[in-house]
Amino acid sequence: MDPRIPIALDQRLTAGAAAWLADAVARVGADPAAVRGIFPAVGRHCGRGPLIAGWTVADAARARLLAALPLSGTALVEEITALHRYGDGAEQRAVLRSLDLLEETDATFADRGLPLVRAALRSNDTDLIEAALGPYAARHLDDGSYRQAVLKSVFCGIPLARVAGMAERADRELARMLVDFAHERVAAGRDVPADVWPVVRAHPGTLEASGLPAETESSHPDRRDAAVRALAAFSATAPAGAV
Repeated sequence: MDPRIPIALDQRLTAGAAAWLADAVARVGADPAAVRGIFPAVGRHCGRGPLIAGWTVADAARARLLAALPLSGTALVEEITALHRYGDGAEQRAVLRSLDLLEETDATFADRGLPLVRAALRSNDTDLIEAALGPYAARHLDDGSYRQAVLKSVFCGIPLARVAGMAERADRELARMLVDFAHERVAAGRDVPADVWPVVRAHPGTLEASGLPAETESSHPDRRDAAVRALAAFSATAPAGAV
């Protein structure tokens, strides 16, 4: 978890909200089952506005509650799974954003939160998809699942800068998948999201192998123009990892 988040939360909370959250944390610490009633009330008492790094005030406050649970292993997984299953979208997002923190606080947690990540990735809710693709998913998704998650993010319009682990995990196969996606967009006469190009440029030859450059000679004006725009954007973009 980004260490700036709890600091930003404390700075944002009013005196009344801070007192409510402190009491809620104490109640959860004494009785884990209390979280089931408290979790949905967080937004009303602490606020729902944006915080930092894509988090909301309610996300951070709920993460603090989850970290206070005196549970580990299977008991912890079962509790957060129930909160996710029965929660609304905001509550589900908070659980997903908290997976990294839960792994930090419980060494036995490991990859046991992956079913929640995969459930989010099967949805079309961009908030949940983005929340799922944090540091926890970047550590635990297998290569194929990570690549598919990145591709879905691009398809859903989620900026790749918000997907954790890209610097370490964007490999040649992901570049190939992204440039094939770009080719499909061009063939439909559509523009390509600019953030795919740094990944493609980091793996020479993937653009040429996709056949996309040949679209500049298409007999269809929309495809031809889209290809010209795509290649111009590719040429103007530094490869991933470049300073």
